[in-house]
Amino acid sequence: MTPRFDALKSKFIQVKQPVRDAVSDTAQVENTVKDIIANVRERGDAAIREYSIAFDKVDVTSFEVTEEEKLKVVADLEPQTREDTEFAIANVRRFAKAQLGTILPLEIESLPGLHLGHRVIPIETVGCYVPGGRYPLLSAPVMTIVPAKVAGCDQVIACLPPNAHPAMIAGCHLAGADRIFRVGGAQAIAAMAYGTETIPAVDKIVGPGNAFVNEAKRQVFGKVGIDQLAGPSEIFVVADETANAFTIATDLLAQAEHDVRTRVGVVTTDRNLAEGILIEVEKQLQNLPTAPVAGVAWNHYGEITVVEDEETMIAYSDHIATEHLQVHTRDPHATAKKLRNYGSIFIGDLASVVYSDKCCGTNHTLPTMGAGRYTGGLWVGSYVKVATHQWLDERGVAAVAPAATRQSATERLEGHRRAAALRLSPNQFAAK
Repeated sequence: MTPRFDALKSKFIQVKQPVRDAVSDTAQVENTVKDIIANVRERGDAAIREYSIAFDKVDVTSFEVTEEEKLKVVADLEPQTREDTEFAIANVRRFAKAQLGTILPLEIESLPGLHLGHRVIPIETVGCYVPGGRYPLLSAPVMTIVPAKVAGCDQVIACLPPNAHPAMIAGCHLAGADRIFRVGGAQAIAAMAYGTETIPAVDKIVGPGNAFVNEAKRQVFGKVGIDQLAGPSEIFVVADETANAFTIATDLLAQAEHDVRTRVGVVTTDRNLAEGILIEVEKQLQNLPTAPVAGVAWNHYGEITVVEDEETMIAYSDHIATEHLQVHTRDPHATAKKLRNYGSIFIGDLASVVYSDKCCGTNHTLPTMGAGRYTGGLWVGSYVKVATHQWLDERGVAAVAPAATRQSATERLEGHRRAAALRLSPNQFAAK
């Protein structure tokens, strides 16, 4: 626990406690993933085909989606589905372009003759993992592929499970993927990290997935970059007595239907609201078609906590550092300004997580498992490198060389000292 949270923990009670821990529940896959990665590195496409048969129950003879297949799945899209997909693409692209506009090149003359700066350089090749999951998540390819294209990456490839819904392939194509492969799971991450006969190695892998995908990203990190380690989805709500129990219960269950391991919770200053939410969740589960998933998530990982005051509510929320944070208070904008640890924040009861999940423009690939304490979510900046440069004229050398020479001598690094002094007195080294 953080010191701030630990000092306040006596000031809350839990109306409903989680009975399982979403973090420790991911601990059983490390060795399986290690074997998959080693096998794909050694045997390439043959290993991927075997894993597709074993895990996806599909014998894939051709991994890459052809141009003809792309055109067909797009043509087969129901018109309203295509229109909605393109609406989401346009919104995500618009926001990504605006974000990219804030990442500017830099050139300064720090001292007379000392020129420093940086360039904003797109990553050359990016691999986007697109989860198939329990449902065809049509927004998933939009969130990973569109920002990569806006950033200017030379090649964007997409991998998705071979049994994914055809609309998912269509989404990859409409979002701008240069190449699309029918490969899922940890084997897809291994293929993008190391390359196979068919699938090119990439420089960075982005996108969410199950525990096996997440573990594979962790194990290949270093060989390639990754966006983050994202666990099961999360939603928390901070609320006071002005909040609506029915609305909050609806939003909690909307997120809970993602996965049986989704973490859902509320922290509130009002005991009556807490009890009302508890009643509403149970009532709505009775007629929710996805209750077999959402109900398990709620029973295992759901929590409702009542706190003494707003200060404790803020501290509790910042300690959780949830992926999605909804603010339902009398003055939600004022409350939001006091919060600092979250993946994305939804201010006021009209801002549902589902809008961001699908189409409003902000990215839905966000930090989980407390990572909101040190990072934000996927964004256009994830696809570029900010790389520094410097150049000096004689005035710049005169300004920095003496200090660099003295420091190198103090550190007993003679090679460094000579290199620093050389530009200051080149004739001193010419005859040596």
